[in-house]
Amino acid sequence: MKLYSILLIVSLFIIAGCAAQRSKNVESWSESQASEWFDHEAWLNQIGSRPDQSINKKEFAVRYHKNRKRWDIAFAFLKDTNLDTLKVGNHELDGKNVFVKVTEYNSKNPEDVFYESHKNYSDIQYVVSGQEYIGIADMLTASVKIPYNEEKDILFYSVQKDKNLIAKPGTFFIFFPQELHRPGIKVGNSAWVKKIVIKVRD
Repeated sequence: MKLYSILLIVSLFIIAGCAAQRSKNVESWSESQASEWFDHEAWLNQIGSRPDQSINKKEFAVRYHKNRKRWDIAFAFLKDTNLDTLKVGNHELDGKNVFVKVTEYNSKNPEDVFYESHKNYSDIQYVVSGQEYIGIADMLTASVKIPYNEEKDILFYSVQKDKNLIAKPGTFFIFFPQELHRPGIKVGNSAWVKKIVIKVRD
């Protein structure tokens, strides 16, 4: 019985060690491992909104484990903040590492909005009120329209082929650096939108 107990304890240590090793080597995860981790949603911390299925699960797993504290701060903000009463402007959560941009605007015609990407920050985008399309496109179809602005961490593109995702309350999107996106597009007629973008530094 004593030998069995010792073997059980050793086995548990080995399993725990393997799990810890896997968490340190997230970049080596398969797509199915990343999906399993993502879909388990321990990272989500039971917030009320849902992640959109367009999110790159493997990319998110890598970035989350690299800077877990920053992502946890961002999701805690989504969970604990009354977004309806949040004032327009920038709100720092962890200095320049994690901050929130709150905007209100009328959704726009597609031709009036350029595709964009970033170099230093990932975006968590959430529509608080109203609805809009967010366009996504492959970098292979894009050409630079306005060069990179280091101060604003943004550059703009023209694209040949894209797809629209509908954004409305209850669902958030994550766009990683160099993932092309075009927010603020009208759904039908132009309408008022309140939106937050949480910027998470890599």
